[in-house]
Amino acid sequence: MHKTTIIERLKSLLDEKVSIAWNAMQAAQASANEESKSSAGDKYETGRAMAQNERDRYAQQYEILRQERLQLERQELTARYERVEFGSLIETSEGWFLIAISVGIVPVDTEKVVVISPGSPIGSQLLGKRVGEHFQFRGKSCSILRIE
Repeated sequence: MHKTTIIERLKSLLDEKVSIAWNAMQAAQASANEESKSSAGDKYETGRAMAQNERDRYAQQYEILRQERLQLERQELTARYERVEFGSLIETSEGWFLIAISVGIVPVDTEKVVVISPGSPIGSQLLGKRVGEHFQFRGKSCSILRIE
């Protein structure tokens, strides 16, 4: 399992999500603009406000995704770690984990990698651990086999 492959897959997934959020935000803005043009009373003002709220939600999603994408871009891909920290790829007795942004399960080649943030329950358990140390996952004691 190569960390660069995983990071590139994550970037691709985030690029897709950023694009979707951008397009949804633009569509909501166009809808709000249309409501403004046909404003003939309270009914249309309510529709315009709802479209604007929807646009604001998509704008917030877009900004969060954009920041996560930038965070991945700044990630040092070749770094090796003695202890688990942000950017670590960890092989455990229960599978692969990457400490980065909270994405969930990402299929990479024939494997699955659980991409988690350092602040997640499992991420906070893993932080600072070394190869050979143990942590709890799904009620089981798991061991760290390798850190990249």
